[in-house]
Amino acid sequence: MPKPLEPTLEALSNPFLRYFAATRPAFLSVTFVGCLLGLATANFSGIQVGPALATVTLFFALMAHAGANVINDYYDALSGCDAANTERQFPFTGGSRFIQNGVLSLRATAIFGYALLAAVIPAGLWLTAVSAPGLILIGLAGLIVGWAYSAPPLKLQSRGLGEFAITAGWLLVVVGSDFVQRHGFSHVPVVAGLGFALLVANVLYINQFPDVKADAGAGKRTLVVKLGVARARWGYVAIAALAYGWPMLMVLLGELPETALIALLPALASLMAARQLWSGAGQPATLIPALKLTILAASAHGLLLAIILCLPWGHPV
Repeated sequence: MPKPLEPTLEALSNPFLRYFAATRPAFLSVTFVGCLLGLATANFSGIQVGPALATVTLFFALMAHAGANVINDYYDALSGCDAANTERQFPFTGGSRFIQNGVLSLRATAIFGYALLAAVIPAGLWLTAVSAPGLILIGLAGLIVGWAYSAPPLKLQSRGLGEFAITAGWLLVVVGSDFVQRHGFSHVPVVAGLGFALLVANVLYINQFPDVKADAGAGKRTLVVKLGVARARWGYVAIAALAYGWPMLMVLLGELPETALIALLPALASLMAARQLWSGAGQPATLIPALKLTILAASAHGLLLAIILCLPWGHPV
């Protein structure tokens, strides 16, 4: 199967399509799923979900994720890791290639990324006004995590803290979507969302394997760089085990209905990805199926759990 073509200015001559594509829209799906899961936890608690609030929440959560993607491209271009990445597996790793292929300039990328993040602020303030003041804390934390993942001085991914940031970020998506409907904090979205957030972190984790040489050369001390490719394979297994072990524990404790165990079915995809990673961790070109399976596992788990929590099974927690 031929590789997807990288972006070029000729192929993206329409400015709207060019900037839209720069956000890496295909990868925004995990935020879409996270929002659905947050809405489902509110519904599970007996709260009537407001369609207008849900739509605004979803749109601006996607915008925040898009901004974080663009900002990540900007700072990876500054570090030189994307330009030096000859083993990238586009479109999954090695950045969007917009800067490297001359589709957008460094300056235009930075302005666009920060503009997207800034646009989220007034929407967040409006949602706070119609829900509760605590939403400001969730929104602020989410913006900081999205920015600090790649931006100095924190550069969390470059310090081996990227997985913690991603877990926190996507758990905040679930918690925030629930909060807008609930008008307050609850442990329910954490109960339902932590496993999903860990699976999203595993997407970012496995993406580091093809990029390991470029990251190391640019001084990015990701977990895969720190551990080395062979030992880092265990990290993928550990994150997946935690991700699926959490909802199992919540079912045992009565925090989730027994039917939530159906959402463990994507563990089969994670297992297949782990087997492929085990044999091909040092061969980037062989990892594309594992990268796809890891994205599938995260999205399928979140969607299945959201559907289960919306059906009349079990009792509200």
